[in-house]
Amino acid sequence: MPFARLATATTPTCHIGLGLAAVGRPGYINLNRDEDLGEDRSVEALRARTHELLDAAYAQGVRYFDAARSYGRSEEFLADWLKTRSGPDDIVVGSKWGYTYTAGWSTDAETHEVKDHTLATYERQRAETDALLGDRLDLYQIHSVTPDSPALTDKELHARLAEAAAQGLTVGFSTSGPAQADAIRAALAVTVDGAPLFRTVQSTYNALETSAGPALAEAHDAGLTVIVKEGMANGRLAGPHAPDILKEIAARTGLGCDAVALAVVLRQPWAGVVLSGAATTHQLASNLHAAVVDLDDDQLTRLAALAEDPRAYWERRGQLPWH
Repeated sequence: MPFARLATATTPTCHIGLGLAAVGRPGYINLNRDEDLGEDRSVEALRARTHELLDAAYAQGVRYFDAARSYGRSEEFLADWLKTRSGPDDIVVGSKWGYTYTAGWSTDAETHEVKDHTLATYERQRAETDALLGDRLDLYQIHSVTPDSPALTDKELHARLAEAAAQGLTVGFSTSGPAQADAIRAALAVTVDGAPLFRTVQSTYNALETSAGPALAEAHDAGLTVIVKEGMANGRLAGPHAPDILKEIAARTGLGCDAVALAVVLRQPWAGVVLSGAATTHQLASNLHAAVVDLDDDQLTRLAALAEDPRAYWERRGQLPWH
């Protein structure tokens, strides 16, 4: 398991990773994106921003970096940066397949990404990822598995993924939607020749959406590394948009709402890596303070009251515009 490399890390931020969804393409659904990125969203501007974030994250102890085929040029940007760090090191690199980026570097495209979990898509995107990341890729995840995904039942796909695992690649999956728990449990049951196929799971979990928690605990107990995405709820838990309870508790800690929101996730005993989706180095530095936030039982109880019905949460997420 590549995440064993993080087991001996001593920095407080070793369990925080950097996700590149917000900076690998010009458009995304995070709130306040215009303020974060400004008007220049050229390829070179976002390449430079991504490299600046990667430099800052590594310098502050972050060792897991997460990309995807559908995150625009995130793999390309990450690969360029990795070339400056030759030889084996302590970095863990993950990417995902299953969505194809279709926006053509536009923020107002009618369709930004197309989902397809077939074997043909895996083979095409695996070749594309290999061409960029090569042997620097540690983890390859099926992107946004839902209970009805053919990736859960396609035995030929499972065999190909098991072949990749036998060659040293860690195979995982991510989840989305109100039935994340069902998808996680279905994936845990997938085996090839009697052995579990998946070694990691990446799911949405935050103060507003906690429904996957019990299933993620089961995955952890089964030996999977749990990666948490969208801990900031696409900006809904950031300062300008945060619920009053979160703002009040953050003020008492002297840190940002983002740090407190991510600290809630880090406190979960099953959380192996919690992703920051920062788009600026200032946001990243603030996010990383989550590692030192101290919350008492009363504060945690009050924050737990923020949890929404998962169907309502995902309906609202689906209505967020691409900025």
